[in-house]
Amino acid sequence: MTTIRITSYGTGHDDDPAATDPVVVDTTSLHNPPDDPAVRAQLTQKTGRDIEVARYVMATPGADRLVETAMQQIRDRLAEGRHQVDVHVSCFGGRHRSVALELAFRLRVLHAFDGEVHVTHRHIARPILPRRSA
Repeated sequence: MTTIRITSYGTGHDDDPAATDPVVVDTTSLHNPPDDPAVRAQLTQKTGRDIEVARYVMATPGADRLVETAMQQIRDRLAEGRHQVDVHVSCFGGRHRSVALELAFRLRVLHAFDGEVHVTHRHIARPILPRRSA
């Protein structure tokens, strides 16, 4: 049976997940609620599990392409005969973008593959990290 393990996390916590040859998806190019004054007050305390946040993040031009590229990498690994594929979805804090994109992955993966899908959100419950200084 095929197992796909999806882990969302924030690189700003300095404890990235470990796996051999994971599909790595960097979501830092996507819209981030804490960085946008127009939605900061409304969306920051929510997470990527909330539909408003997921819609906001996935409305970023290129978000669907990011998901499809990763889905192709998953298919490629399965075509190699792998029975387990790890997918690491990152952003800076691990609460908004990586979680929203994980939801898109999970829905597509569940429709595309027979097998198990396990999801871990490493940092979804952690406080919002201060912005990096430039």
